[in-house]
Amino acid sequence: MDVTIYHNPACGTSRNTLAMIRNAGIEPLVIEYLKTPPSREALLTMIADAGLTVRQAIREKGTPYLELGLDDPALSDAALIEAMLEHPILINRPFVTSPLGTRLARPSERVLDILPDSHKGPFSKEDGEAVIDGNGRRIG
Repeated sequence: MDVTIYHNPACGTSRNTLAMIRNAGIEPLVIEYLKTPPSREALLTMIADAGLTVRQAIREKGTPYLELGLDDPALSDAALIEAMLEHPILINRPFVTSPLGTRLARPSERVLDILPDSHKGPFSKEDGEAVIDGNGRRIG
């Protein structure tokens, strides 16, 4: 299965998402989007395919969001996309694409919606929260 994750290795949610993908027996294409940002077209497609608005796809915490005045409700989607392309840290993460759909995996277990039920065993997030049981089934 072709899976792509737009990943930030410094982000715990992104690391947990990547680990869940691998627990499903899939080695995804990992794009460190801070080093290799998506194109405008790819970003717009991911946002639309995930069913999000542009504002929902922007990360505020730990970014220049406020300094750039992006909290101004009058800003157009085009202006927000331009800011995300200029400052990739503004792109919320992790976005994951698969043949089963696209998700912004926040929380990380949202990625399970677009993965096959092929988990190799139990899985717990970095904080110890169990997500997949010993039979490879989603908890909760």
